[in-house]
Amino acid sequence: MQSKTKLFLTVLLPIQIIGIQILSLFPNLIEKVYSNGIYTYTSKILRYAFGWIPFSFGDILYLVLIIMLLRFIFRSIFKRKNTWKVVLLDVGATISVIYASFHIFWGINYYRLPLHEILGIKDEYTEEELIHVSQKLIVQANILHQKLEPIDSLPIEIPYSKTEVFDKTIPAYKQSSEILPFLSYHPKSIKKSLLSLPLTYMGFSGYLNPITNESQVNSLILNYKAPTTSCHEQAHQLGFAKENEANFIAALVTMNYDDLYFKYSGTTFALKFCLNDLYVRNEEKAICLIEELRPGIRENYKKVNEFWDSYENPIEPIFKSTYDSYLKANNQPDGIETYSYVVALLVNYYKTLSLKSV
Repeated sequence: MQSKTKLFLTVLLPIQIIGIQILSLFPNLIEKVYSNGIYTYTSKILRYAFGWIPFSFGDILYLVLIIMLLRFIFRSIFKRKNTWKVVLLDVGATISVIYASFHIFWGINYYRLPLHEILGIKDEYTEEELIHVSQKLIVQANILHQKLEPIDSLPIEIPYSKTEVFDKTIPAYKQSSEILPFLSYHPKSIKKSLLSLPLTYMGFSGYLNPITNESQVNSLILNYKAPTTSCHEQAHQLGFAKENEANFIAALVTMNYDDLYFKYSGTTFALKFCLNDLYVRNEEKAICLIEELRPGIRENYKKVNEFWDSYENPIEPIFKSTYDSYLKANNQPDGIETYSYVVALLVNYYKTLSLKSV
């Protein structure tokens, strides 16, 4: 009976894959029925179920799964206690269950309507528009830096603990939801990852556990990055699965919040995307704009780079390449390098608006 169940699940895997590919052709249906329907209930249920736990239940779950996988490999391959047929059925059934759980609880959001369509804005922009928004962001960043640190050469040190940052994201999202109701965020389920050290060596600031719907933030990252990273992972919780869309929402939420440290983190975060994109298009102009920044802002950027450089290792590119392939397989053709769409959202959202005054 058990072997028949495993066979059924294994055969079900390619059927699921084909079904998801067909479903992906109907983003309007996914947007209405799943992302704004089924998912709004399942995600809240999961956040109520696991959000109150003071530690990351999802990390514990991953650790248990890794131990079980190592045990399975040892028993099946090294001790050869099972035939290859049994091993294949076990692997096939397990992957089938994981694939189904991933998509049912979160993954179908990859195929919802693009965020620019939800916002009713364009997804294209000119170099002139990019320069205009970049200049606005530079002015904002300089004003914020000056308010927070009179000495222009010093970087901003955000004086909040990670837990305090998590708490502040709630009113931050509430404030943005008054403009964009789909950003309503409740209940909270965001935690410091128990796997922060391996995450750092892998080059990741955080992740969303799709099975428990817990936002996991790398506890080792600089506090300067904590507001945008936290809001990024919470955007994933709200059903915005694509990295570029979560980055835009993180920038929007932190920039619109009244807290000056959040504003600074979000403004410089958005600005870096714009400057990176402009550097590819017009290196000379990008360098000129960078020179307009107060040295302390450039120092914040430098400190982030130094942090990641200090954990650089030969394995990191493998993880990054794997994640890049994962993104491309999930309706993100640009993979990790997705800043052009983030910039498109920023430019088109703000080009007809004045950036919120500091």
